[in-house]
Amino acid sequence: MDMRRIVAVLAEEAEQQIQDQVWEVTPGDCALALEAEAGLRDVVGPPGLQEALPQIKRLEHLRETLAVMAVALARTHGRLAWFLSGALNALEPVLHWRALPAERGGTFGTVLASPEDYTEAEDAVRRLQEVLAQISRVSP
Repeated sequence: MDMRRIVAVLAEEAEQQIQDQVWEVTPGDCALALEAEAGLRDVVGPPGLQEALPQIKRLEHLRETLAVMAVALARTHGRLAWFLSGALNALEPVLHWRALPAERGGTFGTVLASPEDYTEAEDAVRRLQEVLAQISRVSP
């Protein structure tokens, strides 16, 4: 299952839990979701803008999204934490990517990602942005 699909499944589950009032979104959830969404938006922009960047910058931006989500995860518990944990897990392949060729020696298990890989990860981040924005607007 690719990153986009995993995030889509997470998004559907979050939206359903909120709609069914299984997930009672708290004011803290709203504030943290808004903060995380803004952080993701700051590092992954629209497709045309991202695709014009060199791969090393795209990888840097994707790693920053992992940091934004990890910090948000560290500051919450319950369903928002579970959602963020699933999102981090979905984007885990980014941790194995490198943008530089290996001149000599090992690469610690990293691989060169394709332009399609970057696009897939960036699309997944944009979907996460959408869901976090929805969560931030739920009236507790």
